Amino acid sequence: MEEMSSNFIHDIIDEDIANGFSDKIHTRFPPEPNGYLHIGSAKAIWINSQTAKKYGGDFNLRYDDTNPSKEDTEYVNSIYEDLNWLGATPTGGVFYGSDYFDKCYEYAVKLIKDGKAYVCDLSAEELKEYRGTLTEPGKNSPYRDRSIEENLDLFERMKNGEFPDGSKTLRAKIDMASSNINMRDPAIYRILRAHHHRQGDKWCIYPLYDYAHPIQDALEGITHSLCSLEFENHRPLYEWVVDNIGFEKKPKQREFARLNVTYTVMSKRYLRYLVENGLVDGWDDPRMPTLCGLRRRGYTPESIIDFVSRAGVAKAYSIVDIELLEHCIREELNMTAQRRICVTDPVKVVITNYEEGKVEYFPVSNNPNDENSGTRDLMFTREVFIDRCDFEEVPPPKFFRMKPNGEVRLMGAYIVKCNEIIKDEKGKVVEIHCTADLESGNGNPIDGRKVKGIIHRISAENAKEVDLMLYDKLFTIENLSDIPEDKTYNDYLNPNSLIKIEKALVEKSLVDAPKGEKYQFVRNGYYCKDSKYENTFNRIVGLKDSYPKK
Repeated sequence: MEEMSSNFIHDIIDEDIANGFSDKIHTRFPPEPNGYLHIGSAKAIWINSQTAKKYGGDFNLRYDDTNPSKEDTEYVNSIYEDLNWLGATPTGGVFYGSDYFDKCYEYAVKLIKDGKAYVCDLSAEELKEYRGTLTEPGKNSPYRDRSIEENLDLFERMKNGEFPDGSKTLRAKIDMASSNINMRDPAIYRILRAHHHRQGDKWCIYPLYDYAHPIQDALEGITHSLCSLEFENHRPLYEWVVDNIGFEKKPKQREFARLNVTYTVMSKRYLRYLVENGLVDGWDDPRMPTLCGLRRRGYTPESIIDFVSRAGVAKAYSIVDIELLEHCIREELNMTAQRRICVTDPVKVVITNYEEGKVEYFPVSNNPNDENSGTRDLMFTREVFIDRCDFEEVPPPKFFRMKPNGEVRLMGAYIVKCNEIIKDEKGKVVEIHCTADLESGNGNPIDGRKVKGIIHRISAENAKEVDLMLYDKLFTIENLSDIPEDKTYNDYLNPNSLIKIEKALVEKSLVDAPKGEKYQFVRNGYYCKDSKYENTFNRIVGLKDSYPKK
């Protein structure tokens, strides 16, 4: 995984080390197992894992599984797979927030005994009403001054399942007039009867994230809780929990701007909606911003880390052009991907002066950018296929591909001249007859004439049919934050985000290629052998010279 350049987070850590805060840096990535990780998650993973690496510390994976109603072992497994795929194997270990439930309960009892937490009977609607607004302070709950003894009794009875779901909460006693709404006596426990993927039915009360997370960090010895900017207003509560429970070694929360990408939505709730309503082909649909979707499409971990590295680490909101991500994978595959032939819309070409049954092989480069990639022998026979777009019956000016009475070179092989066109009853060209300059081979004509055009081709005997999946942006709007109030994400789904091309022709060897193998289809784009469907190739990205656009 690519190392981070110095940034404001490292400046903070450098100062903490200089002040004797800690002699070993320890970070964590705490995903909730209620969905699949996406490219925004990759930034958080990279920041936390690489910060630990830079300072010779440890990096934990900790599942934030405190909300059992939405969690599943499917997501637990996928998260671990994605972390390892990115090269961010947890050096400090794998942990589960639910394994700290006993300690969370114990600390909640301590807060009650210290007069810093109370059981509240207000409903969710009443809690919202009592909370106040950004400009108006909240007001105290009528249950705020319950005695310590009553609160201890009620909290234990909550744990024992004596009350209905949602009927009571345990709230921290802080300040209902605080300018920070998160400090207005936030709920730290709620009643919820739901089967937990690890704890089973042991608990019917569950701690809320803002309470449980700092406890988990402190117990694991996390020194720096690095998270995205939306948690900045939650930091005072994080520090309140750590201070009032009385941890000797107190972790520090610090925030960075999350990764926003054009034409992309990062909401796991909406991504789940797309999956559950059949609008995409599962969490790993190659149009999805999920890591498994990007992996299936053909993106590499190196290209994703390169992307988040170039996007940078900052405090200010920004949105990164998705074309930068495309540039990163294109730049990598240009140097590494083997070249192969694909004819997307085949039309047959018959070389009428070439002997029937004869087979020749011409060497072509596997990758002109990699001198170690060598060459392969590409078959040539009397019948070949070319792409329909490489022929024009009435060509425009400066058209250097195949045309009536014009010459063009078939890639790596002979120069041919179009002599006859055969059409079907609808006037569609179905066959082109040519003659080859059999003296030209794969070199220049003997008489020295110049032939500008070169088109790719595939021998009929070396061709196999496959399906091509041409993926594009999932949304038509550049910044998903700009959606008007009377519209939804659905209004901007791109109807052309997937175009399927059936019966394209590729070199026979590609049918047996490993799933996930990546190629450049010459003059076409970069493709990946699909991991889910047979004889299917996904377009990763098209061919392009440079980024940004000029």
